[in-house]
Amino acid sequence: MTLVVEIGNFERFRSPAQLMSYLGLVPREYSSGASTKRGSLTKVGNSGVRRALVESAWSYRHRPAVKGDLAVRLEGQSAHVHETSWKAQERLHSKYLKLVRRGNHRNLTMAAVGRELIGFIWSIAVDAERKMA
Repeated sequence: MTLVVEIGNFERFRSPAQLMSYLGLVPREYSSGASTKRGSLTKVGNSGVRRALVESAWSYRHRPAVKGDLAVRLEGQSAHVHETSWKAQERLHSKYLKLVRRGNHRNLTMAAVGRELIGFIWSIAVDAERKMA
């Protein structure tokens, strides 16, 4: 709910990358000539939304499964939502495992998973907004 209230119309972003940039979930870039260095997150966007995404990302530490509250929420949803939900669970869990095994700090890992999560949220939200129009 926080995302819907704070972001509003998801269709105003042409791609998930634009939304990620708007929320400050992209790395800083220091460029000069041919050299490019990337730093920490820009954090220019809405800190409340960014915090909600990173907190939500913690749940992807666990193996993907459709049970409990998620199973109830998916009842009556379109096939696109089901597919995107499952694809998101698998990909976000895999990303978490990959980054942890690589030795990245847990906070950096969760920010990366949260960044990818907003891409899936954008996909579902844009699909829903187009159906309502």
